[in-house]
Amino acid sequence: MILTLFITIIIESVVVIGYSLWGKKPVKPILFTSICGNLITQSLLRVMLNLFFQSYLLTLLIAEILIGVMETVLLYAIPANQLRFKEAVFLSLGMNALSFSIGWFLPT
Repeated sequence: MILTLFITIIIESVVVIGYSLWGKKPVKPILFTSICGNLITQSLLRVMLNLFFQSYLLTLLIAEILIGVMETVLLYAIPANQLRFKEAVFLSLGMNALSFSIGWFLPT
């Protein structure tokens, strides 16, 4: 779990930094929010996958949707991030799509 969390944080941090620089948004608060969010959501993902391992793919799909929603809310709710709701949705979607895509091919 530690390795996958570390890889997720690295991948999503690259997306956050790129988006923040491109969109002229504050890097540090968004990056901090993303890392804290990942600590929470990746823990929840592991718990869900362990509890419902018989339905792994369905559980993974539902969990990833919930993770995207949770991270969107976190990114939007923190005033220091200076993100409108659409920006938070777009950033969360980009972060999670890339980390999920890369993570799919990594050994667990």
